[in-house]
Amino acid sequence: MSNLEQLNSIFCEVFSVDAEALGAGFDNKSVSGWDSVRQLSLTSSVEDTFDIMLDPEDILEFTSYENAKAILAKYDIEL
Repeated sequence: MSNLEQLNSIFCEVFSVDAEALGAGFDNKSVSGWDSVRQLSLTSSVEDTFDIMLDPEDILEFTSYENAKAILAKYDIEL
């Protein structure tokens, strides 16, 4: 499974959506149920899956699908 597929899988699992729902408009303002608990679940799953430790400011910025991809790029995770 590619890194992008793994990221998509995490988002799909945490938010109970199909991969087709993911994209530029998938963020904490437009997704019902995106709260602090789900955001922590999301970041924790990302850390475990990609074997990284996110900086606190990166965790706070994990507010959209696009931000997630940009943050992973900072950690040299190719998507």
